[in-house]
Amino acid sequence: MNNKFDALKDDDSGDHDQNEENSTQKDGEKEKTERDKSQSSSKRKVEQFWRFYSHMVRPGDLTGHSDFHLFKEGIKPMWEDDANKNGGKWIIRLRKGLASRCWENLILAMLGEQFMVGEEICGAVVSVRFQEDIISIWNKTASDQATTARIRDTLRRVLNLPPNTIMEYKTHTDSIKAWEEFHGLVNSSGR
Repeated sequence: MNNKFDALKDDDSGDHDQNEENSTQKDGEKEKTERDKSQSSSKRKVEQFWRFYSHMVRPGDLTGHSDFHLFKEGIKPMWEDDANKNGGKWIIRLRKGLASRCWENLILAMLGEQFMVGEEICGAVVSVRFQEDIISIWNKTASDQATTARIRDTLRRVLNLPPNTIMEYKTHTDSIKAWEEFHGLVNSSGR
């Protein structure tokens, strides 16, 4: 073919249906191959992670004030990180005794890409405190309400949370402002 439009010229050979069928079949095979590769890659990620995770202390076994962070490579668990600065986090407060199971379910869901929001998930944090534990999942774009809603719904499902569980979404911008106010760096009017 001499140019990109030659493929669009009429062909009177009568093989259109056969060619379309073969093309559709090949496209279907390519999609299946891509799906299989993706599932295989996800499975390898989970298996690799599990080798390390199985030797770690569980959040519920910690005492005192501790935080575990699990973030994608290259993303720091900081509000100011380029991947996080326009994002936010879903926060769930848990009664004592639930953190280990919820943390494990959350990180396996992240590794297994169950949230189905592309590259939107940055990481997760479990915070062990004296009276309660807190789990949060961080995402890149706080202004994308459809994505944050999908993350919330998936989180509720993978953690098997009761319908009355309170879930709070907080933007990192709001977290920074609250931190600065708490530490007296700015007054409540933003100055």
